[in-house]
Amino acid sequence: MGLNTPLTNQSVTATAPGKVILLGEHAVVYGRPAIVVPVWQTVATAQVQAGPPGGGCVLHAHDLGETIRLAESGDEQPLALVTRLALTQLGIQDEPDWRIDLRSTIPIAGGLGSGAAISTALVRAIFAQAGRPATPQAVSSIVYESERIYHGTPSGIDNTVVAYGAPIWFVRGQPPQVFVPAVPFTLVIADSGIYSPTKETVGDVRAAWQTETARYEALFDAVAALVHAARRALAAGDLLTLGLLMDENQEILAHLGVSSPPLERLIAAARAAGALGAKLSGGGRGGNVTCLVAEDRVAAVEAALLAAGAVRVVVTRVEPESD
Repeated sequence: MGLNTPLTNQSVTATAPGKVILLGEHAVVYGRPAIVVPVWQTVATAQVQAGPPGGGCVLHAHDLGETIRLAESGDEQPLALVTRLALTQLGIQDEPDWRIDLRSTIPIAGGLGSGAAISTALVRAIFAQAGRPATPQAVSSIVYESERIYHGTPSGIDNTVVAYGAPIWFVRGQPPQVFVPAVPFTLVIADSGIYSPTKETVGDVRAAWQTETARYEALFDAVAALVHAARRALAAGDLLTLGLLMDENQEILAHLGVSSPPLERLIAAARAAGALGAKLSGGGRGGNVTCLVAEDRVAAVEAALLAAGAVRVVVTRVEPESD
């Protein structure tokens, strides 16, 4: 191994949150802004401990039912790639004898950033086991490489917000800005239970954009205008306007072809139960619906979403204080 890279013998554990995009998905891939927040009620966890001598680095992805031996895995395996990149950045040249256990409460392929979260927890745990601090920038840059595998042409938004663990104003290719809302707000997130890999919806939107570039650019510009207006609303503590903007963003997402009848049913149910705004979050077609809800309507919206077919509901509160 490289010099000046001490390895600890204790077991270390690191976590990373899920995320939801408030406004701006898909358009963010084409250089428009997005607002994204962490969801600490769903987390990924990585534990690193010493393994048997000569056993090499072995990752146990419990939720996937996979065992990944680093020496036998290529860079097309995202968790192996992330592990290799982290070790390289730490200057560790020889494969360490580690057992790494990975677990997550974040639904896979649901728009909550499950891939970025498990990779972020993994990188943080590897750095901690090596006795080195891991900055959000360093973690994000490593995790981005795995996002290429998950999403094809990622914007970088998932790895950024998960690595920072705070609300983010994100524009592709620009430094992320930690975003601090003027007032707290509550999101009720409904899992449709429909598996929907982001890579597929992003690819479909790209194919349509290549065919109808002018139309799609106009739709992306319309999304950007909504995102800027949402930032002003959050800065002013105007949650009523924020909800209306989320509704408008959903209309455009439907025009982009990434909504679906099951998502529309959940959105309609949430609005009927008193949500201030509701939209899909992430790639779309399946995955999650995110609803902005006043505190006194949370129980009603949660019940309505479950009645409309949600397989589970997560409630998260975004606070004015940045992490």
